[in-house]
Amino acid sequence: MKIIVTGGAGFIGLNFIKSLVNLKHKIVCIDYINNASNYNEIKKLHKLKKINFKKIDINDYLKIKKIIINFKPDIIVNFAAESHVDNSIKTPKLFFNSNVLGTLHLLEAIRFCINNSYIINNKFKLIHVSTDEVYGSLKFKEKKSNEFSQYKPNSPYSASKASSDHIVRSYFKTYQIPSIITHCTNNYGPWQNGEKFIPTIINSYLQNIKIPIYGNGKNIRDWIYVDDHNSAIRKIMKRGKIGDVYNISGKNQINNIKLVSMICSILNKKTSSNRNISNLMQFVDDRKGHDLRYDISSKKIERELDFFPKYTLNNGLNITIDWYIQNFKKNEFKKK
Repeated sequence: MKIIVTGGAGFIGLNFIKSLVNLKHKIVCIDYINNASNYNEIKKLHKLKKINFKKIDINDYLKIKKIIINFKPDIIVNFAAESHVDNSIKTPKLFFNSNVLGTLHLLEAIRFCINNSYIINNKFKLIHVSTDEVYGSLKFKEKKSNEFSQYKPNSPYSASKASSDHIVRSYFKTYQIPSIITHCTNNYGPWQNGEKFIPTIINSYLQNIKIPIYGNGKNIRDWIYVDDHNSAIRKIMKRGKIGDVYNISGKNQINNIKLVSMICSILNKKTSSNRNISNLMQFVDDRKGHDLRYDISSKKIERELDFFPKYTLNNGLNITIDWYIQNFKKNEFKKK
C-alpha cells in the first residue's frame, strides 16, 4: 500500500513506521519536527530509502495537498499532534493550532483531492489517532468508557483532541471523507521523549535524582506497549469499518505510585542496586485539573478485528527499560 504517516517522527509514529518498513509498503512521513521528534532516526530511514520524509507542518494546506496529489495514498494515518498535557496547560494555543487546525487543514486537502479525483473515495481511508482522554475522568469504581461514551475533556490537550475527533466525524458525515477514529490509552516504549512519565521515572533513577509524582500519586492510567498500539492500527488499516470508532486498551490499570515502584524494582535488579524505592519518590503540587482515572473498553476491536495486546506491563517495561539504559549511556532521551 501507499501510506502517508503524519507526525511520523514522533514517538508512536516512528515506531509505527518502523513496523511497516520491511513490509514493502511505500511510505511518506510528514512531520514539522520539534524537540519531541526523533529526527535522526527518520533521517536514517530516509537515507536508506525506506521512506520518503517531508519536513512540513500539517497546517501547510498547499504543501499537504501537493503531496497527496503526487503520491496518491491508499491510507493516511494521522498521528500529528501535540500530546503533553502539562505543555497544553502552559501553551494551549499551540495545541489548538496543531491538533484542531492541523486536522482541519489535512481534511480540507483530502476533500480537495477526492473532489478532483486525485484519490479515489472508495479506495482510500484516513485513520485519525486520538486518545482515551477525550472521555474525561472516571471515579475509582466507575464503569469503563466505550465508543458511545460522552466526551468530557478536562485539559486543553484532551479538548483539542476531542475537537479534532468531531471535525473528522463531521467531514465523514457531510463530505463522505472515508475515515476511522481510534482512542488509545497511555503508550510507552522505546523512543519516547524524556518529558513523558515513564521516561522521567527511568531517567530520574539513572541520574539518581528524585522522581516527581503529582499530588498523592493515586491517579490511575491504563498503559499499552507501543507495538501493541501499532498492531491495532495495522488491523484497523486492513479491516476497520469506515465511519467507526475503535478504543484500544492495554488492560494494564495501575496508579502512579505502583508504577514508579514497579519500574524502580526492575531497575534495581538490572543495575544491581538496592535503593529504597520510597526514598526515590518526591510528591509535588498536583497538575491543574488532574484527571483521576482513565479506563476504556476495547471489546469492540477484540470482537470485530481480533485484536488483543500481546505485551504484559512487566514484559513491556523490561524491554523499555533496557532500551533507555542503553541510550542513557549515549546521553540521549534525558529530559530536556
